[in-house]
Amino acid sequence: MAVSAHYQRLIELAKKDSGHECVVAHPCDAVSLEAALHARTEGLFDVLLVGPKERIEEVAATEGWSLDGIEIIDTPHSHASAEQAVMAVLDGRANLLMKGSLHTDELMHAVLCTRGKGLRTERRLSHVFLMDVPSYAELLFITDAAINIHPDLCTKADIVQNAIDLHLGLGLGTPRVAILSAVEQVMAKIPSTLEAAALCKMADRGQIKGGLLDGPLALDNAISLQAAQIKGINSVVAGRAQVLVTPDLEAGNMLAKNLSFLSGAKAAGVVLGARVPIILTSRADSGETRLASSAVAAVYAAHVAKSLTTAL
Repeated sequence: MAVSAHYQRLIELAKKDSGHECVVAHPCDAVSLEAALHARTEGLFDVLLVGPKERIEEVAATEGWSLDGIEIIDTPHSHASAEQAVMAVLDGRANLLMKGSLHTDELMHAVLCTRGKGLRTERRLSHVFLMDVPSYAELLFITDAAINIHPDLCTKADIVQNAIDLHLGLGLGTPRVAILSAVEQVMAKIPSTLEAAALCKMADRGQIKGGLLDGPLALDNAISLQAAQIKGINSVVAGRAQVLVTPDLEAGNMLAKNLSFLSGAKAAGVVLGARVPIILTSRADSGETRLASSAVAAVYAAHVAKSLTTAL
């Protein structure tokens, strides 16, 4: 399996600090079980499987995969799998969580509600795609395309901060963050332009930290220097953005899928804002992107652990 240079760097980083345990919620089909076993084989982390034991063992036997040395917590159905997976994190048995063959909203419910608070923190959960686009020199972060449907200003601030923290945690440096809208002017009739301007001012005031923000920016002048110059936009972000913050989930989802299916981009992804990174696998993902998603989560988990140790 050929792996892009961007993803290979993250995989190698994850291998250097591989003392992680990932709990996998309901890996009852070949795609989700393979994602967990592949990451384990590559040395990214060890795995704890949670789901109906007979079904998991049947999938492994059908595919010819060994489960030797892997613990399975037996559960009757997907709801119980999600809850027990979150419990494993709360009990300190794992510092990564991976979605198996259950619905995302089912897992997220357990993440937010198990034992009352679940894996909540003061930060809102959000999803980040790390897209390897053939025509773009750097990894392109797109957020949020999977969790927050119509985020308000406060939620968008958390979405931006999550993406910045991830960029920094992966060793990619201070990110250039474009807050996207349909136009680059602030216009009262387009609420996303007002929120973009507010987010930039929040960054100026230290309410959002660690990144360079500009917005509103249309997509063309966020990623094309030529388009930015034609529009007369002069900023460190315009034309060279590394993080694209979309107005809502629909825009983010369509942008990510457009890049994947029309431009041949690859899309690793992770959910942030919980106590641990959450890996969302999809049947449409390639083995490469599933492995890259696991690597992203593992590297970021190591970064968070080191930050907490330093703080103490």
